[in-house]
Amino acid sequence: MGEQDRVFDGFVMVTPEYNHSTSGALKNAIDFLYAEWNNKAVGFVSYGSLGGARAVEHLRLIAGELQLADVRSQVALSLFTDFENFSVFKPGQFQRDALDTTLDQVVAWSRALAPLRTS
Repeated sequence: MGEQDRVFDGFVMVTPEYNHSTSGALKNAIDFLYAEWNNKAVGFVSYGSLGGARAVEHLRLIAGELQLADVRSQVALSLFTDFENFSVFKPGQFQRDALDTTLDQVVAWSRALAPLRTS
């Protein structure tokens, strides 16, 4: 693995929910890479009518196949409560707390997986 592959040790993927799954554009971007994802951590931020929960369920399955360690915490933004008129982003404070937890978990897992990326 070259130095270029170690630039990022963890990721946060942001996804809308389309037809009970993630967007085709994100899935295509994920599929374009493979080794670059291995032994790294990933967290999810999603949005949709149900907070994008079903999109994240699918992404968790995909992450396992790519050897990405997905963290438990996630941010699920509802179009009804976190967006004014379904377009202006106005999340509640609890979403900030969820984001902080998700980021903390991604950083912790990224550090824990570091020995796997150096071998």
